[in-house]
Amino acid sequence: MADPDPSTTCPPPSSASISSPPTFCCACGAPTAALSSPPAWSDSSPPPVYRPIRAPAINAPSATASIVLSPVPQPLPVPPAEPPFRFEVPSKRISSPDDIRRFHASAAGRHFLGFIAALSHSVRGRKLSDPVPSPLPATLSGLLSILQTLARWIDEIPPLPHTARYGNPAYRTWHARLSDEGSGLVLSLLPSDELHPAVDELLPYLLDSFGNAYRIDYGTGHETNFAAFLYCLARLGLIKEEDYPALVLRAFAAYLDLMRRLQTAYCLEPAGSHGVWGLDDYHFLPFIFGSAQLIDHKYMKPKSIHNQDILDNFSNEYMYLACVAFVKKVKKGVFAEHSPMLDDISGVPTWSKVNSGMLKMYKVEVLEKVPIMQHFLFGSLIKWYVSGVKAASSSGFYILYGFFRHPVKIQDHHLLALCFAFV
Repeated sequence: MADPDPSTTCPPPSSASISSPPTFCCACGAPTAALSSPPAWSDSSPPPVYRPIRAPAINAPSATASIVLSPVPQPLPVPPAEPPFRFEVPSKRISSPDDIRRFHASAAGRHFLGFIAALSHSVRGRKLSDPVPSPLPATLSGLLSILQTLARWIDEIPPLPHTARYGNPAYRTWHARLSDEGSGLVLSLLPSDELHPAVDELLPYLLDSFGNAYRIDYGTGHETNFAAFLYCLARLGLIKEEDYPALVLRAFAAYLDLMRRLQTAYCLEPAGSHGVWGLDDYHFLPFIFGSAQLIDHKYMKPKSIHNQDILDNFSNEYMYLACVAFVKKVKKGVFAEHSPMLDDISGVPTWSKVNSGMLKMYKVEVLEKVPIMQHFLFGSLIKWYVSGVKAASSSGFYILYGFFRHPVKIQDHHLLALCFAFV
């Protein structure tokens, strides 16, 4: 049988085949025409936009460089307020990043953050059930009484039937009662006539400590206002440094329990939540205090949060474990997917590094965020300074190059966990 005529079975070679390796027909072995290259991308026909399977959220944390560069906040003594007192109704002063820098450069900003660090340091290695001085100081007993009263109001003001996911309107009734009786509650903490005028300055901090009645929400800004309320009491000498362990293990733990009840009973909406990219939809401070509690624990490591038996048996003793247990209760699905930040932090080797990273992260992600701090209040006990402060600039991401031989692209929550490993 004669070979087929190549001129009738195969196309002639193309000039394009000159610039690329030739291909051959499988039937006759003759060269074939090369396929032409696709046209180059142009402004009128741009390449498709690549989107990863799980794209970062719009409000995912983006201040990782600032967290790396920030020094670990250190405990500082609270400067006592000196008489004669000039109490005033506190007001909002922060409206821009420059205002944030002024606050952190001021004595008030440094001592407030130092107060948080001192509270954290005071509960290192302590369980919630560890003994504290008995009887409790009058101020702490009064705080516990106030929190118990507020918890009792939840039983007296049950949630109303509603179909929305968040925002039970019964919360507004609860908060209105707080506004009506708040002055008397604060007055019970002030032992002398000289301090009674402080009610006008302390009350706004207390009212903002339990959420917003109009939006029916709660977030880390409200939690920070409660810390500011405690700081003001410390400035007045009503809370002393030796009271710090009991303040955290008793009073703050009771505040956290109260807030969990309010959040679940009245379906408070998370205020400014990072969603899956945050530690918790509502809180930050219990992660700081809770990680301090677990420092140098013989058996429990950061990765122990994945052990359900540990959470079931020890969440009543350690705030960090209680927070993780609460997250697992209210969020369904794979933990690494709904809480990637907590999941990554569990890979940090020691609780000491977790605690240091949490303190740095609190400063950057809460105290340096304008949307949160624009609601922070300033009066005579937390003073606002406006002159003689030079704004500091950030060094950006350049420090990250020292971690790697070559620039890498990494998810924000992985980078934050990496920051914890280098504190």
